[in-house]
Amino acid sequence: MAQEPGPPGIRGAETPTERTSATPAPVDLSDLAALKALAQPRRQRMLHHLTLHGPATSATLARALGLNTGSTSYHLRELARYGFVEETGAGAETATTRVGAGVAEGDGGMEARAERVPGQGHGHGRERWWRAVPGDRRFPPRSRQSAEMRHVMDELNHHAYAADLALFEQLQRDSAKTGPWADAFPYSRGTIRLTPPELQEFFEEYIALLNRYKRAEAETPAGARTVLTRFLAFPAPLTDADADADADAESDAGAGVGGAGREVAPAHPVDAAPGHNRKETEPS
Repeated sequence: MAQEPGPPGIRGAETPTERTSATPAPVDLSDLAALKALAQPRRQRMLHHLTLHGPATSATLARALGLNTGSTSYHLRELARYGFVEETGAGAETATTRVGAGVAEGDGGMEARAERVPGQGHGHGRERWWRAVPGDRRFPPRSRQSAEMRHVMDELNHHAYAADLALFEQLQRDSAKTGPWADAFPYSRGTIRLTPPELQEFFEEYIALLNRYKRAEAETPAGARTVLTRFLAFPAPLTDADADADADAESDAGAGVGGAGREVAPAHPVDAAPGHNRKETEPS
C-alpha cells in the first residue's frame, strides 16, 4: 500500500506524455508510532478534508467535521509531528483578510474565530493554516509487519476504504448535479495473470503515470477538478491449478532448472488459455 505521491513541480507546457517528473524518492513508513498517529479515525477524517478542500484552520476543520477546536488543534499537532500535515504560508494573513478573500473550505463558509499562534496579542495574531503534506509513502509489506503493526494497518485500511466508498456513493447520488463530470470519470474491472515481481512493476508504472499528470496549481487549466485516484490489486482465491504450479515452482527451485530432468506440465495448457495473459476486462 502506498499513499498518493505529491506534485512534482512540473514546469512548462508539456503534454502529460512528455512530462518528466521530479518526484522525491519513496519513503518507507515503518515507524509504529507514526502509523498509529495516521490510523486514528479523526485524523483520517481531517486529512481527508484537507486533501479534498485544501488548507484549513483548526476552527474550520472543527466546523466541517463536527468537532471542537481543541480536538482538531491537538490532532493537527500530532499529524504535524510525524510529517503528515504542515503549516502553510497562508498563516501570515489575518482572519478578516482570509474571509474577505472568499477562500473556499468546503463547509459553507469561513470560521472567524481562527486559531492564532500562542503569545500573539489579540488583533495581531497569526492564523495557523494547515495543509496535507504530499509524498510517496510506502507501508511495510505484510510479511514484515509485527502483529501490532498489522492491527494498526488493518484499522488504517478499514477507515480509508470506508471513506472512499462513502464518497463514491455520494457521487452516484449527486450525479445529476455534476454536469459534464457525470460522464467523465472512467471505471474498469479487469483480471490479469502476474507474478509478484510483475505486480510490483505494474504498481510502479501506475505511480509513474500519476506523477506524469501532476502539475503545480498555477499551471492547472480552468475547468480542472480534483480527481481522486485509487489503485487496488489483490490475488484471486487460490485454485488447485495455482497450488500445483506453486508446488512445482518450489520443487524446481530446490532441484535446479527442470527438476533433475523431470518435465513439468504447464498449469494452464496453451490450448485452454487465451493468447495473452489478460483474461477479462469490464470497462464502463
